[in-house]
Amino acid sequence: MSTGIGYLDGLVLGVVEGVTEFLPISSTGHLTIVEGLLNLKTDSDQVTAFTAVIQMGAILAAVLFFRRDIIRIVTAFVRGVGSAEARQEFDWRLAISVIIGSVPIAIVGLALRHVIEGPLRNFWVVAAALILWCPVLIVAERRASQQRHEQDITYRDALFIGVLQCFALIPGVSRSGATISAGLLRGIDRVTATRLSFLLGIPALFAAGLLELKKALSTHGSLGPTVLATVVSFVVAYVSIAWLLRFVSHHSIARFVPYRVAVGLLVVVLLATSVLNATG
Repeated sequence: MSTGIGYLDGLVLGVVEGVTEFLPISSTGHLTIVEGLLNLKTDSDQVTAFTAVIQMGAILAAVLFFRRDIIRIVTAFVRGVGSAEARQEFDWRLAISVIIGSVPIAIVGLALRHVIEGPLRNFWVVAAALILWCPVLIVAERRASQQRHEQDITYRDALFIGVLQCFALIPGVSRSGATISAGLLRGIDRVTATRLSFLLGIPALFAAGLLELKKALSTHGSLGPTVLATVVSFVVAYVSIAWLLRFVSHHSIARFVPYRVAVGLLVVVLLATSVLNATG
């Protein structure tokens, strides 16, 4: 196994990150699998940091895609700090909801950082999470009333979605899969739940990338592949966001269950045949 990341590795991993970041199939799980197949040591500090940093490309794509919403929300938050009247507006409540929803994963992520970057970077964990989270996607869709919309989002919804987002720290669960499922379980319509999932992902993943940036660039020769992967993930993710919003307006997220199960079983086969080593 190698810890050195080359330009071809960066290109491949950038595409994987861009395609999978916002789909309910787990970008971290897929990156871990592909890193293993590329003969990279998945639990090394450099590879773990690289994975976190290139997610920033996908997050920047989300920022660009939702720039009008973000400007509106940030403006409302700034106005609300000094105005009681502004704090009655929906955009102020949405800004606070994003903050509330981001707190749980920040606390859990920092508290369990060494576990997340170590023992959980295991292919058995990835395979199990890909398969075992599928019932959550199915139940969320079956129980979804979708009677509540963007204007109906409450702080309690944000906290519930934020807590379920913490499960995405387990490679294979999927951050978008967890947050969209949480929104559906709260009766929120699928498109609104998906948009809220994107907004919650921006602070969580951007912070994770910043924490790992120095580590990712500390090894000689890693700057070029990291920049390449980040740029590629940005371009591919932008297209993926647009596609997913169209998809969820007409289709259940449970449509991704067969794919998740197939990938999980494939990982089990690769482990059983020693093509992959459990810890990379």
